[in-house]
Amino acid sequence: MGLPGACSVCWLFHVLVLVCALSQILYFGSVVAQTAQLSVDASPQNAQVIPGNMFGIFFEEINHAGAGGLWAELVSNRGFEAGGSSTPSNIDPWLIIGDESNIIVATDRSSCFAGNPIALRMEVLCEASGTNVCPSGGVGIYNPGYWGMNIERTKVYRATMYIKSTESVEVTISLTSLHGLQNLASHIITGDKEDFVEWTKVEFDLESNGRNTNSRLQLTTTKSGIIWFDQVSLMPSDTYMGHGFRNDLASMLANLKPRFLKFPGGNYVMGNYLTNAFRWSETIGPWEERPGHFNDAWAYWTDDGLGFFEFLQLAEDLGACPVWVVNDGASLNEEVPSATIAAFVKDVVNGIEFARGDSQTAWGSVRAAMGHPEPFPLYYVSIGNQECSKHYYKDNYVKFYSAIKASYPDIKIISSCDKSAISPVNPADLYDVHVYTSSGDMFSKSRMFDSAARSGPKAIVSEYAVTGNDAGRGTLIAALAEAAFLIGLERNSDVVEMASCAPLFVNDNDRRWNPDAIVFNSWQHYGCPNYWMLHFFKDSSGAALHPSSIQLSNYDQLVTSAITWNHSQDGNTYLKIKAVNFGNKAVNLNISVTGLETDIQTFGSIKTVLTSGWLRDENSFQQPDKVVPAASPITNAGEQMGVVLDSYSLTSFDLLLSSSQAMHLSV
Repeated sequence: MGLPGACSVCWLFHVLVLVCALSQILYFGSVVAQTAQLSVDASPQNAQVIPGNMFGIFFEEINHAGAGGLWAELVSNRGFEAGGSSTPSNIDPWLIIGDESNIIVATDRSSCFAGNPIALRMEVLCEASGTNVCPSGGVGIYNPGYWGMNIERTKVYRATMYIKSTESVEVTISLTSLHGLQNLASHIITGDKEDFVEWTKVEFDLESNGRNTNSRLQLTTTKSGIIWFDQVSLMPSDTYMGHGFRNDLASMLANLKPRFLKFPGGNYVMGNYLTNAFRWSETIGPWEERPGHFNDAWAYWTDDGLGFFEFLQLAEDLGACPVWVVNDGASLNEEVPSATIAAFVKDVVNGIEFARGDSQTAWGSVRAAMGHPEPFPLYYVSIGNQECSKHYYKDNYVKFYSAIKASYPDIKIISSCDKSAISPVNPADLYDVHVYTSSGDMFSKSRMFDSAARSGPKAIVSEYAVTGNDAGRGTLIAALAEAAFLIGLERNSDVVEMASCAPLFVNDNDRRWNPDAIVFNSWQHYGCPNYWMLHFFKDSSGAALHPSSIQLSNYDQLVTSAITWNHSQDGNTYLKIKAVNFGNKAVNLNISVTGLETDIQTFGSIKTVLTSGWLRDENSFQQPDKVVPAASPITNAGEQMGVVLDSYSLTSFDLLLSSSQAMHLSV
């Protein structure tokens, strides 16, 4: 009777061993480490310069990235235009305070702005006293913003609105909690009948006496009569560089040190139908006069406060080169034939004049009137968004190319066709590449450009992302695969000029696409693992790429590169070695560096690692720092050094060089 019990114990022991082994695989444990040799030739004469605009960012109005996100406007549907041009219309998300016995609201076409004619008519039936007394606090309307307004204590908010009335006016403008129970700030607008007989602009500041992350803006009164409202805006006073961008989100972009900003999107530029495409000329000028449009590609309204001018301004604020994606007469469901494309071509040339023309030109003067007399440095224009397969694209593309080059020969034009379709009769300076795939395939694409022809136009990989089950909402494994891909682009930067991930932002309340680099709501934000991965590449643009080779048997999960870069703040020069270990085994890496014209300093070198406890670990509002880089000093920095690469990790070694090396980096 004893043997079966002993066997059961043995069986249980083996099961536990198997479980432990599986756990090691799933949670990055490694039984046997690999040993590899990495050789780096750091001699300046054998280095090549990575393009100065190599790594940047691509912004698309998707996931409420701009409206309710990067653009700091707190009021949603501020002009009441989102319901369409027919009246009465839906005023969502505006709602009434009161009921039909004391207030009636409806849109009409009485606005003073020809481009956006809709306004809100509010008829108040009750009074402060008499037979029909208004409820306590009055009746009116309120706007919850984009899933709640984040109102902060002592912060100042600039309120702007247009008012017209048949009677004298007494309206209270308040910031309150979502249900109106907590009053955070108030301002009373008063005036005689003659003061508001015509549309009148009213501006004032609201300083909050408390904090509420789920607030609303409300307009209330206890005075009977008819009053109209239009273009109701609420902006925080402390936007990024004073230009209207949400501070925390714009700072996240600035921290990446992007060298270019591609905008305003992909499908957003095209629209499902041309009537809803992004039209640059309708997004400039005073914000009150912009008609806004329905973003039918991603199914929401945008007031176009974040317009063509603001994108150019954002690029300037970030120190990035603007890359404008233009509508080339095609939507997802329509296409303008070549015989009638001339108006679209002229529109693009006019847009370039708006950006680059001096203040005496027709469109340059409009830009100057908006407060920017100096031209913006627009040197890249992308013709369409991956539309090469459309019937008229190639013929239309040539018309755009010829017209732009005739007026602006220094602009680099990006084609939606791949390199094989580019020829003397269909020329291009760059061709656009989009890569969306699984993590395993993305890792393998680190060699995507190894065999590419070294002559002809270069690639701009303007959209790449790991997608599918292992991407989740932004996982570690997805970030590592993308890092390997970027190392491959870095090593092939003689044929790849630019690269950016997509999408950039997602409002957690409107996830149209997963994963994204930065997640936010009205008051919080965090970077996904792929956002933090990008920090490993923010010093690569314009750096010197060094030849390197790795010797490793029976393990093809390692990708490496080596660059020399100069720190802009302290002036120090570093040799940066990056390595992605995409496998479940740790690697003992012996690094050998030759060709340096100066020593590696004993102190001041830094090792940075991006890894976590599980392949699919993600960051969240609850754990925003679950997967973030961890830095530590390198104690054995030198030309010969042994290091350990954790399984499933991205590691960089920034080796501090003596100051004399910086003087020999011209290659």
